[in-house]
Amino acid sequence: MELSRPDPKRWMALALLCAAQFIVILDTSIIGVALPAIQTDLGFSPGGLSWIFNAYVIAFGGLLLLGGRLSDLFGARRIFTTGFVILTAASLLAGLADSQELLLAGRALQGVGAALIAPSALTIVMRLFAHNGAELGKAFGFWGAAAAAGGSAGVFLGGVITEWLTWPWTFLINVPLGLLVLALIPAVLRKSPRSIGKVDWFGAITVTGALVTLVYAIVTAETVGWASAQILILLAVAAILLVIFLVIQAARREPLLPLAIFKAPNLAAGNLVMGLLGAAWIPLWFFLNLYLQQILGLSALASGLALLPMTVMIMVVMVGFSGRLIGRFGPKANLTIGLLLMGAALLLFANLPTDGSFWINVLPASLLAALGMALAYIPATMSGMSGAKPEETGLASGLINTTYQVGSAVGLAVMVALAASVAPHGGAETADLLPGFQTAFFGAAVAAFLGAAATVAFVRGSAPQREVPVG
Repeated sequence: MELSRPDPKRWMALALLCAAQFIVILDTSIIGVALPAIQTDLGFSPGGLSWIFNAYVIAFGGLLLLGGRLSDLFGARRIFTTGFVILTAASLLAGLADSQELLLAGRALQGVGAALIAPSALTIVMRLFAHNGAELGKAFGFWGAAAAAGGSAGVFLGGVITEWLTWPWTFLINVPLGLLVLALIPAVLRKSPRSIGKVDWFGAITVTGALVTLVYAIVTAETVGWASAQILILLAVAAILLVIFLVIQAARREPLLPLAIFKAPNLAAGNLVMGLLGAAWIPLWFFLNLYLQQILGLSALASGLALLPMTVMIMVVMVGFSGRLIGRFGPKANLTIGLLLMGAALLLFANLPTDGSFWINVLPASLLAALGMALAYIPATMSGMSGAKPEETGLASGLINTTYQVGSAVGLAVMVALAASVAPHGGAETADLLPGFQTAFFGAAVAAFLGAAATVAFVRGSAPQREVPVG
């Protein structure tokens, strides 16, 4: 395929790819409002409830690098299609689940599908618009808007579906959407080139196994004790799997993650900060959902509407202002300020009262947090990719996305453990739940402030630019 000859269907293809990005982000946000209803119907414990999120994120984050490698080897369109087949089938499984095990299996398989979709879709976007820098910038603007819209729609639809239908429809909604995407793929996406090489399956298994084991150890530590033999063995297994993964990557000719990429300026620092950003943001979103419904007593629909201003704020700032702010002040300044604002918002949430008011206690702090996220996310991504060689940008992109998902999963596991450590065992009254939520918010604030400190200490400052085409 000649990159010099633009695909006449590239804008139709972009619309389809943005729809895919919308659905992947929708899957992350739509379940938040439904969590209390799922907990009631299937009997999840507070710690077990976090696995509805973690099962998706661990599979997604743990397999993103593999998804990118498969996309290069077997063709981006083929892997994109495979990802949607898996995602659609997994959504049907999760929607029909009548037990915790089936629901978690469906969520994990959704993550597998998303891990194939995300890197292959981004590869196709790059290939479609590589001929023209201005068109590429515009395409990424639509791509970012699709992600933000997916977050907004997920929060709202989660409330509407849980209130007026039942929580299984938060998963079943993906089935017609996925079938529509699969029907359109042959009409608008060209076949993608393939390359010759090997797949590091063992590397993918070890790094994903390390992540699953670590998160499981953290979530269960409060029940059996941090010093118990079970937890110490699990942590040791996670460490051993991670070491094996790194040894494999250093020894293989075609590793999943070439370790030499970490020599790129800012890449290691950017990934560290991105992990801390995920560790702050996802617990905020998770526990704020629970506070609105279990403490303030809002319905699922009202809770979804209460969270909508956050996602609208993120979409408006990312699409309308981020490029100009980064161009004027540089990524480092925006990233630092964004993390500080998020940390301040989390401190406000750490002092939420039992008889709180949405307008006074929740809305101002949630908008502050959303502003912080909007300012921080794109600069964190840029910091983690800015020093990569042109031939390594795909790998760097996959790595920074993996780090965010891993930080999200580990951060949520830590905050759930912290919340459980201060909540009375067996307590389900408002007075019992709130101290745990407050402690989790405070822990997430620490993660945000650590991210800001790491930015100041390790991220190399970059000069402001006149224009940044990413919206």
